Amino acid sequence: MELIFLGTGAGIPSKERNVSSIALSLLQEANSIWLFDCGEATQHQILHTTIKPKKINKIFITHLHGDHIFGLPGLLSSRSFQGGDDTITVYGPKGIQTFLDTTLKTSHTSLNYPLKIVEVEEGQIIDEDNFAVFCKKLDHNVTSYGYRIVEKDRPGKLLVDKLKAIGIPPGPIYQEIKNNPVVQTPEGTTIFREQFVGPDKKGKVISILGDTRSAYKYKHFVQNSDVLVHEATFSSESEQLAHDYFHSTTTQAAELAKAGNVKQLILTHISSRYQQEDALQLLHEARTIFANTELAKDFYRLPIK
Repeated sequence: MELIFLGTGAGIPSKERNVSSIALSLLQEANSIWLFDCGEATQHQILHTTIKPKKINKIFITHLHGDHIFGLPGLLSSRSFQGGDDTITVYGPKGIQTFLDTTLKTSHTSLNYPLKIVEVEEGQIIDEDNFAVFCKKLDHNVTSYGYRIVEKDRPGKLLVDKLKAIGIPPGPIYQEIKNNPVVQTPEGTTIFREQFVGPDKKGKVISILGDTRSAYKYKHFVQNSDVLVHEATFSSESEQLAHDYFHSTTTQAAELAKAGNVKQLILTHISSRYQQEDALQLLHEARTIFANTELAKDFYRLPIK
C-alpha cells in the first residue's frame, strides 16, 4: 500500500506543483490503483511514474472545482488506448454525472470499457472483501467530501508448529485451514481455525480530505488514521484568509491531526504563493503542533507500512 502524490498545488498549476491528484496503490492488496481527484494534466504526471492507467479502477472526486476534475475526461479517454478494459467507477458529489456525460459527449469520446458513476452522500459508500470506504461532507464553498479508506483486518499468521505437533504436515491443507473456520482432514481430524491462527493483522486506515475549513468536528472521522492527508493552502499567519476562502492553514491541519490521534499527517494543496524556499517554514509551523508531519511535493511517495 502506497500513496503517490501526483499534484500538490492549489487552484492553478505552478512550475513546482501541479494541481490536485493522489494515487493510492493497492497492487499487492487488490491488484488495483485508486485515484483521489484528477486535476488538469494528471495523466501527464502519471507518465513520470510507474503507474499503469489500466490498473486504475476507482476514482474518488472530493469536489467539482476545476483544479480537482479538469484532468478527468482526458485520463478516461487515454485509458482506452492504454490497455484499460476493466470497469472504472468514478465517485463524487452530485453533478459529477452531468460533468462527465457532457464532456465525453461533446468531445465525441468513446470509451472501450464500462464507466460507472456514483454520486455520493455521507456514509459508507464501499464495502468490499478487503476494503471499506466512508465519506464525510466538509466545510467548503461547494459540496466537498473527505474519504476514509479502511483496510479490513486480515487473518493472522498460521501457527505451523502447533499443526505439526498434532500430526498435520505442511501441504495444501494449511491454506484451507487459514481460509476456513472449520476443516476436516482426510484422516477425519476436525481443525478449528481459531485454534491454529494467530491474532488478526490490523488493517490500515487512510483519511484524505478535500478542500475544507479545518474543524475539530472532523476528528471522529479521521480518528486513529495511520495517515491523514489534509490541505494546507495557507500558512498559519493567513488564518483569516483561509477562513474567507474556505481553506485551511498548516497549523489548523496539525491541530486536527493531533485531536484525531492520527499517526502521520501529510500536507498538500499548497498555494502557488509559496515557493520552494517557503516549504521548511510551512512544515515547521505544522510540526510545532504535530511532530510527525510531512509536506508533500509532486511525485512524493509514502509507503503505508
